[in-house]
Order: sequence, then structure tokens, then C-alpha cells
Amino acid sequence: MNPRPTLLAAGLLGLTGVALGAFGAHALRDFLLERGMTSAWETASRYQLLHAVGLLGSAAWTRSASGPAQRWIARAATFWTVGILLFAGSLYALAVGGPRWIGPITPLGGLCLMAGWICVVVAASSKES
Repeated sequence: MNPRPTLLAAGLLGLTGVALGAFGAHALRDFLLERGMTSAWETASRYQLLHAVGLLGSAAWTRSASGPAQRWIARAATFWTVGILLFAGSLYALAVGGPRWIGPITPLGGLCLMAGWICVVVAASSKES
């Protein structure tokens, strides 16, 4: 497995996580406070950054893993990437007044993030990990 796409996703999601966190804390601070959405924005940024670091770790892990373990790590990276986009993306959108139909997307993103961690457990349980 080529770790390059995972490293690229980690870098882009890490960069945008820091940028969006700072944007929410400074430029949008009063707006988010007024709407009562500061916590949602902070949660989105925190989960985005934590899982970007997870993507970095998974890219490093794929270099030493093989066979089924490597495939499960790749699945984890895919689930985390999709999960970040759905979970954090929907929270960011809701925080700035996005349409209410976005709300149900948040738990789907959370399920993707959890599925990624399940893939890590399966990969770690593999003989080739």
C-alpha cells in the first residue's frame, strides 16, 4: 500500500483543522457565541485534528505491516477521512447556520470514525501487524 494518499489527507486535514480552529476562535468568536455554537465548532476542530494525527500514524504503520493488516489499516484511513469530512464538516456547517438537514450527517461521520478505530483493532490483531 502506498502511504502517500494517507499522508496527503493527514497534511490537508491537519492544516485545515488548525486553520478552522483559529478561524472559529478569532474571526467567528462573537458569531459562534451569539448562536451558542462555540462548542460545536471546537468539537469539530478537535476531532478533525485528532484523526489527522491518526492518519499520520496509520501511514507510518503501513510501512511495517503486510497482508491483511495493511489492508485493514488502509480501511481505517479511508473511514477516518470520510468520517472527518462528514462529522467535522457537518458541525462546521451547522455552527454557521447551515440547513437543518445537515444534522443527521454528523452521526454518520461519527460512525465512520468509530469504524476506523475498529479497523485498527482488527489490524493490530492480525499476525502481520
